[in-house]
Amino acid sequence: MKKFRTLFTALLIVAGSALTASADHHKYPKDKDGNLILFDGKTHNGWRGYKKDKAPDSWKIIDGALHLKGKGGDIMTTGKFDYFELHLEWMTPNGGNSGIMYRVAETKGASYFTGPEIQVIGNMNPKSKTSAGSCYALYAPTKNVLKKNGEWNSVKIIIKKGKEGDDVEHWMNGEKICSYTIGSDDWNKRVAASKFKKWPQFGKIKKGHIVLQDHGNEVAYRKIKLKVLK
Repeated sequence: MKKFRTLFTALLIVAGSALTASADHHKYPKDKDGNLILFDGKTHNGWRGYKKDKAPDSWKIIDGALHLKGKGGDIMTTGKFDYFELHLEWMTPNGGNSGIMYRVAETKGASYFTGPEIQVIGNMNPKSKTSAGSCYALYAPTKNVLKKNGEWNSVKIIIKKGKEGDDVEHWMNGEKICSYTIGSDDWNKRVAASKFKKWPQFGKIKKGHIVLQDHGNEVAYRKIKLKVLK
């Protein structure tokens, strides 16, 4: 009987792993330039909730955009990515709060335990590490290029291999506003002086999910596509 229970448990683990693997192998379509279309503007295909098997009901599709209406948790790509150029647009009707996280792993904690965050919020201050466009709590943007509440802001995030680590660039509304190198001495010092020091896997995941954060405020994202870099 004991052997039967052990075998049954093993089969359940394998079956669960197979289901997760299946859910995380969505084949994203490509546009004419070879970019992966992460959001088709019509369905939640290629997305699910953080540590969930489907997209939260609070992330509604309205006029070709993902709109967060109410609370339901973060939403993330089923696919995992390491080096890429990510393009999207975001809008907060009332200056709300959200974030775009990358290289996220599903751990016991929140998505920001592993994934660095590009801040999405209705204010932008070149002196603030928590304003729009910043690498949250670590690097401030260099200039204010934020549009008015209710207008769409375009974002480009580039992650590529560098000499000291992985080089990251934040672009917003056509201008480069933030850059840093994950794994560099400067990065390590800033992380050690921040709340992220409590989470040993923060910034250490080489290939992970892209997450759109539910921070309890209304926010919308659209035109989400990604070019894989080597």
